[in-house]
Amino acid sequence: MHQTRDELRSEVAELLAVEPAEIGFDDNLIDAGLDSIRVMMLIERWRARGTDVGFAELAEVPSLAGWHDVLAAKAGSR
Repeated sequence: MHQTRDELRSEVAELLAVEPAEIGFDDNLIDAGLDSIRVMMLIERWRARGTDVGFAELAEVPSLAGWHDVLAAKAGSR
């Protein structure tokens, strides 16, 4: 699975119940209200689609840009 930045932003915005445009690519997602339970929900979705990513990897870079880089690297390593 490889998502575009906009697809990733839409998926995160859905969990936060906000419009995608309200989340900047460099915004801290924790500050935006994304808690660990929602992060785990995303991880489980992505694992179900074939991307094995861990919580710690995402916590190190809590922005859409950071997550996109992590997910793209995972997709490229398969």
